[in-house]
Amino acid sequence: MPVVLSTASLPAADRGERWHDAVSRTFIPLDVRLLEDAPSPGSIVSERLGSLRVSQVQAGPQVVTRSRRLIARDGKEHLILTLQQRGSAIKEQDGRQARIGPGDFSLSDSSRLFRKEVQDAFSFTSFHFPREDLRVRDEDLRALTATAFSGREGSAALVGTYFARLAREAAHLDACAGRQFAATALDLLALLINERRGRFTPQAPETAAATLVRVKDHILRHLADPGLAPPGIAAAHRMSVRYLHKLFQSEGMTVGEWIRTQRLERCRRDLLRPPALGPGVAAVARRWGFTSPSHFSRAFRAAYGMTPRAWRMHGLSGEGETDPAERERPGTPARCP
Repeated sequence: MPVVLSTASLPAADRGERWHDAVSRTFIPLDVRLLEDAPSPGSIVSERLGSLRVSQVQAGPQVVTRSRRLIARDGKEHLILTLQQRGSAIKEQDGRQARIGPGDFSLSDSSRLFRKEVQDAFSFTSFHFPREDLRVRDEDLRALTATAFSGREGSAALVGTYFARLAREAAHLDACAGRQFAATALDLLALLINERRGRFTPQAPETAAATLVRVKDHILRHLADPGLAPPGIAAAHRMSVRYLHKLFQSEGMTVGEWIRTQRLERCRRDLLRPPALGPGVAAVARRWGFTSPSHFSRAFRAAYGMTPRAWRMHGLSGEGETDPAERERPGTPARCP
């Protein structure tokens, strides 16, 4: 269940103290100074995914600091990744200052002094987790705190997109899936830090997990291509076909089987559209890369226990909403025991 902390119901004069308490309870002990004479309402909605606390935060102008006094008082070593959505923040840590604008994300380390100032109303999503869960060298982390990572291009865009989607799905994930998705998110972050610091190591476990996420993203964006196959996928990621197959061993299926599963799932969903609005069975199959209607029908029946046409009729009759053959979402890690 989400934890909701809000000052909206309080008179403006009472919001400062309550907000300070909400921020410190959600993250780590922090000094908070509100910059408005009549503070705007603030809210924090948090979910827990494994070791990650995911929080949606919105409030008015303020300055937040982590002082030596507070560091000495609690001694916690936590990291906070912040995805900025509205407003801009000026962050300072480890001798650097960076402007974090909408679409950017940044890292803060609770074990050292830091300061953040926001001059306007803002909203962001934060991910708060123990330092020990991020497997990177201390010197590499210190070199990248108070740094603006652009969520618009390159590796940082992939990392930012994954964290953003994880936040949107947090409320719908069970504890087991949440832990696995959170672990993958931190693997991606470690890969980004190592890449920026010139320490990319293809055989590292976190690198393999992050690479698998990138490969799956590529596959999902090219599912409609009938020619999508391991050689082309491997070439697009500058790896051998053998290494590509090795990445999918943890999924319990081959690359081809994973592609077919994703295509069938999308066909299954499309076939539930009313005939007047949705395309026919053959057109649905072609849309998702199946070139042979007979092969598609056999694969669909093997996966769901009925033909595509029977499935469409089953769904339109209202019985398909509780289909026992429901598949996991694309990119979902293996189920927990």
